Amino acid sequence: MSDRKDLVLDGVREFHREASPAQEFIPGTTEIWPSGAVLDENDRVALVEAALEMRIAAGTSSRKFESAFARRLKRRKAHLTNSGSSANLLAVSALTSHTLEDRRLKPGDEVITVAAGFPTTVNPILQNGLVPVFVDVDLTTCNATADRVAAAIGPKTRAIIIAHALGNPFPVTEIAQLAEQHDLFLIEDNCDAVGSLYDGKLTGTFGDLTTVSFYPAHHLTMGEGGCVLTGNLALARIVESLRDWGRDCWCEPGENDRCLKRFKYQMGTLPAGYDHKYIFSHVGYNLKATDIQAALGLTQLAKLDSFIEARRRNWQRLREGLDGVPGLLLPEPTPRSEPSWFGFVITVDPEAPFRRAELVDFLEERKIGTRRLFAGNLTRHPAYTHQPHRIVGELTNSDLITEHTFWIGVYPALTDEMLDYVTASIKEFVATHG
Repeated sequence: MSDRKDLVLDGVREFHREASPAQEFIPGTTEIWPSGAVLDENDRVALVEAALEMRIAAGTSSRKFESAFARRLKRRKAHLTNSGSSANLLAVSALTSHTLEDRRLKPGDEVITVAAGFPTTVNPILQNGLVPVFVDVDLTTCNATADRVAAAIGPKTRAIIIAHALGNPFPVTEIAQLAEQHDLFLIEDNCDAVGSLYDGKLTGTFGDLTTVSFYPAHHLTMGEGGCVLTGNLALARIVESLRDWGRDCWCEPGENDRCLKRFKYQMGTLPAGYDHKYIFSHVGYNLKATDIQAALGLTQLAKLDSFIEARRRNWQRLREGLDGVPGLLLPEPTPRSEPSWFGFVITVDPEAPFRRAELVDFLEERKIGTRRLFAGNLTRHPAYTHQPHRIVGELTNSDLITEHTFWIGVYPALTDEMLDYVTASIKEFVATHG
């Protein structure tokens, strides 16, 4: 049986090489995507091997990935989930757990976040009956500042959740200090920033909880998938319960009586000895990932350092190539940070003789993919117009981002030839629209 499997996997490697030949870059014809998964034959083999072994639910590979990823991000516990959005839902929901007693978040409590972000950083706040408090961002880093967050702290503030924008860290040391001073929870949305550093320390290690996405656009991919990480074992236990239907038991679904007292619990008003596998201590979900996804995650994790290096190199090539181009406001790393970049953000100066839409149309016609900075100002979207929220200060830069900002790719599959073509195209457009 083992020989037969080896034969199949050898065939998969051969298939991959035949199906994935090197492609010549043809300017204006070859698509230059803003993001995408970088997959090799080891990734394809990992997926097929997991399928051959019929590992269709969460199991050995999932636990192995959780352990390895927690070590890589220097957290005590990691819990895989089916998306980064679900990871954010679990992280915020965990803070409402009755097991936190007086520290638990309750309906009406406020959570500080940024207006210029991604919806599923904010949605869990509303879904838990909490009130988002929106602050503006800096235009060159696209991140909140500590003074803006400090100004938003009020008598109902109980937590902060902010994403590291496009891989560029927000000033997380200072904001973590604010959280500690005011007894607030801090969640880092690290979905775009795996491997980023602030003050020499990995992002995702400052807060009470951190979230990651494994969607194909991100630093690592499982196709779909996400993760919640924490150094707090009590919070980890809550996250696990919420992810696994809300059950109180910590045994894996295929295990029986690992705790040696499966039929010895009495909880709620249930009869003594009720099967612990079916005692529910939280109003939870089933948000687990599968072993097939985790098998891909393990082979991707082995390449993380090279992915991060490529993203930094590509971002720097674009930054140097576009430096001094009139009419463009270019990105800057947050001071004291070393970003693991997700994208290269460009803001067209409102006083420029051309508009963002014109530049974007020009690039798209040349097969150069662009994306908006996610939702721009979330408070302007119909989904949030009538939702409870509070705004602190003017959202001037968030509005500028909505009107004038877009980003282009830096992901590892982009070559120097592609990046130089992107730079030359932008310069050509600006020169002819001066």
